[in-house]
Amino acid sequence: MPKAFPLEFRRDVVAVARKGEAPLTQIAKDFGISEACLHRWLKLADVEDGVRSGSPCRGSGRHPRVKEAEPDPGAGERDLAPSRGVLRSGRPPKMMYPLVQDLAVDGIPVTLTCRVLGFSKQAFYQWRSRPFSDRDWANAQLTNAAIDIHHDDPAFGYRFIADELARAGHTAGENRVQRLCREQRLWSVFAKKRGLTRRSGPPVHDDLLLRDFTAPAANVRWVTDITEHATGEGKLYLCAIKDLWSARIVGYSIDSRMTAELAVSALRNAVALRDPVGTIVHSDRGSQFRANAFLRTLKANGLVGSMGRVGACGDNAAMESFFTLLQKNVLDRRRWPNREELRAAIVVWIERTYHRRRRQRGLGRLTPVEYETLAMAAHAA
Repeated sequence: MPKAFPLEFRRDVVAVARKGEAPLTQIAKDFGISEACLHRWLKLADVEDGVRSGSPCRGSGRHPRVKEAEPDPGAGERDLAPSRGVLRSGRPPKMMYPLVQDLAVDGIPVTLTCRVLGFSKQAFYQWRSRPFSDRDWANAQLTNAAIDIHHDDPAFGYRFIADELARAGHTAGENRVQRLCREQRLWSVFAKKRGLTRRSGPPVHDDLLLRDFTAPAANVRWVTDITEHATGEGKLYLCAIKDLWSARIVGYSIDSRMTAELAVSALRNAVALRDPVGTIVHSDRGSQFRANAFLRTLKANGLVGSMGRVGACGDNAAMESFFTLLQKNVLDRRRWPNREELRAAIVVWIERTYHRRRRQRGLGRLTPVEYETLAMAAHAA
């Protein structure tokens, strides 16, 4: 059965084709797909963008090679309808209500205690029937969700947590999220500088490569890392995964934020294209690669994690060499006005560089048939 192309890969191919800098036949060969497939992707993209009439879901709908994202199980379990946000003004501190209840146990009438403390007994009985307000309950739900988000990615500060809460359907302002995070001491691991004596996070895997960047076959050893580059719109982050046997980038993900989801998306794209079994995935000790979301993705796909030492760039030299070439050939060639233009340049360079290396080795260019065959067999040419 043909392998499913990741949705991010499909969008990048369409974006490069729309730029019109090369014939569609050349673009299809560079990306290892058939020309008919590229035409179909362009047609569906035009329908989705409203450029041409038609329904993207007609017949087979989206391209059959593209898998729809499935909702995470358990997502939204703690979602709560937004609170009315009405504060009870003119009422005493809530700590006084338990005092009235304790004194009532000792035999002091509730009416007398409430009169001395300066509030009505109706307010006390209303609190006893419902100790927590809608606001308290909503804050508790937001706090639980914020703790889960921060636990998945310790690099998140309150701003990123607020963004993730909004995506999950919670209604909360940034100041409110900051207050709740401060109460729970939820800070980004990069927020507080502790000088040169600060320690990095503990490794979650052993170093299985030990600077041996060779592989006996395809999909046996992968290395991964994240790089960044500034544009006129802000920074753009690239997470790439490289096969040590073929020196090919088997998966990548590009985004405007350096989160654990960036590394997870790159890993999922590589798995979708290669379908590896027992592959070693080596990285540094970045928080994105130590996040629970990344570890769960490794385990779910039967991959084995590996992690280098702190401050030892040689432990991931194979990936650093790729980023050096990318820096010289793409990133530093000129100033990039926006993220989309830089993204397209990175994608084109990654694909064409691999085919250039094949020609230098006398292997020739991969045809679409070869690409499909090698992808299905999980072997690189």
